[in-house]
Amino acid sequence: MGYCSCTVLLSRMAQKKYLQAKLTQFLREDRIQLWKPPYTDENKEGGLALKDLAKKYSDRLECCENEVEKVIEEIRCKAIERGTGNENYKTTGIATIEVFLPPRLRKDRKNLLETRLHITGRELRSKIAETFGFQENYIKIVINKKQLQLGKTLEEQGVTHNVKAMVLELKQSEEDVRKHFQVEEEEQNKAELKEKRIQRTKRGLEILAERAEMVVDPETTPYLDIANQTGRSIRIPPSERKVSPYVSYGYHEKGRAFLKRKEYGIALPCLLMLNKYFCECCRELLDTVDNYAVLQLDIVWCYFRLEQLECLDDAEKKLNLAQKCFKNCYGENHQRLVHIKGNCGKEKVLFLRLYLLQGIRNYHSGNGEEARDYLNKARQLFKELYIDPSKVHNLLQLGFTAQEARLGLRACDGNVDHAAAHITNRREELAQIRKEEKEKKRRRLENINSLKGMGYSTHAAKQALHQASGNLDEALKILLSNPQMWWLNDSDPETNNHQESPSQENIDQLVYMGFDAVAADAALRVFRGNVQLAAQTLAHNGGSLPPDLQLVVEDSSSTPSTSPSDSAGTSSASTDEDMETEAVNEILEDIPEHEEDYLDSTLEDEEIIIAEYLSYVENIKSATKKN
Repeated sequence: MGYCSCTVLLSRMAQKKYLQAKLTQFLREDRIQLWKPPYTDENKEGGLALKDLAKKYSDRLECCENEVEKVIEEIRCKAIERGTGNENYKTTGIATIEVFLPPRLRKDRKNLLETRLHITGRELRSKIAETFGFQENYIKIVINKKQLQLGKTLEEQGVTHNVKAMVLELKQSEEDVRKHFQVEEEEQNKAELKEKRIQRTKRGLEILAERAEMVVDPETTPYLDIANQTGRSIRIPPSERKVSPYVSYGYHEKGRAFLKRKEYGIALPCLLMLNKYFCECCRELLDTVDNYAVLQLDIVWCYFRLEQLECLDDAEKKLNLAQKCFKNCYGENHQRLVHIKGNCGKEKVLFLRLYLLQGIRNYHSGNGEEARDYLNKARQLFKELYIDPSKVHNLLQLGFTAQEARLGLRACDGNVDHAAAHITNRREELAQIRKEEKEKKRRRLENINSLKGMGYSTHAAKQALHQASGNLDEALKILLSNPQMWWLNDSDPETNNHQESPSQENIDQLVYMGFDAVAADAALRVFRGNVQLAAQTLAHNGGSLPPDLQLVVEDSSSTPSTSPSDSAGTSSASTDEDMETEAVNEILEDIPEHEEDYLDSTLEDEEIIIAEYLSYVENIKSATKKN
């Protein structure tokens, strides 16, 4: 009985939201301003014209007139409330923020909070916690699809009057009020632990991303790599790395790991942060991989599962963007995808979720027919993608994993024999690709070391090899014909550390070649005692160093040498290293082994939600009449 009562309640809430959206749509179309006469009198009370309006719209919707009148009155009161807030803001500068609370605290009314915009994010968080009964350290605030920064003012973060703020609870479990004080310390620890997890996630991704752009042995050192749909690495030009794409993709995997564990409150800040990073990636990269489209779906899905879809004012924009990105990445009618992979069965999972979310969004926007169309498309795809458990069992008996079985069966339209062959072939293809990619990484490592052995910096060697498409001889020609590349700085202090005093023998060699002793000394400092590079640079610049390198010499000479006290930090170095190892390992735990993990879904949640929302749209009229 409890389940039935809950289902009925959810259904009625959904129907009321639909009716509100539909009536709001009608009012806009008819340009009716409910806060003005004849719908509102001088005392801000409802006018008699409201009844005529309710009769007109109830006939149009074929539903209960009393219910329509009640909802119209709610819309009118909200409009007056908003107008009062606008006048108040103009005269006093006090802004109104609409606060969206977690589902357990949500009531059937708007939660408004008045505040000045010069306060900090921390002060706003305190105000929300005090007003709505939260522990301050247990919540995060999301405004304008960004996590509120505590140290900046609201104005600095673009917060304006009438903005929407979503409250995310950091508590793992809901405790009765009576038990709250008994578990307060435990919950505080959990909140702090979650914050630390987010910070460790960030640091771990940064380390793995740094390794991807450094020179590491692929056999011994884990690093992040970006691959296209075939599994081959994508090389990203340094000039287009405004924000490390490796960090972006790593954040997505971490965010998706939180989604799988249904930790939507932690997943959402990760995904929103990532969305900003993706916007700074090169267009070519976004058209090559489908991650950006999947991210849009993940963000909207997160809002939906948090029951805060109305707080996401650009859900339609995000879903349309996802559809456009899928088209660019997969091609019209998926022909590019079929050409690369031979099928598009696995990717249909993404389109099922896209259609489902489009159906839900349309329903909550009052577009019943459009909602029905999208939900029926989602239901049809679900039927195509449904997998007979006995077929999965058969593949498990052959030694494949459940994930491989699901993906293989969807790629092969449910044929077990074809799926077994497909999985085996894909394993062999990926093994070969990984072998080739590791070999390429090893060759690049050898080439960089060869150029470093000639005296060039790691940075210069990497840039020259990139321009030469990995050809060592061509890279050397580029370096020789572009002397300005010789002094590209490295980020690691070991290769960037200038010699304090070059040997007299090296200085004499350069003097013998005809260079001034002072210039020879300076050049040898810059090039760490490398006579060949020093001589080539001096010759190229008429016997002296270029001005920028002269400044480098001055800076290095004014930098104090390492004192004995500097070694005191050695004891903490191992601790820092342990922390970094822990951060990296935590990331690696959430990086899936299967490259198509994001396409694997049991579709159990989707099946329930499709049926739920189809029941809403199919019974809108009859359910409202009964009310």
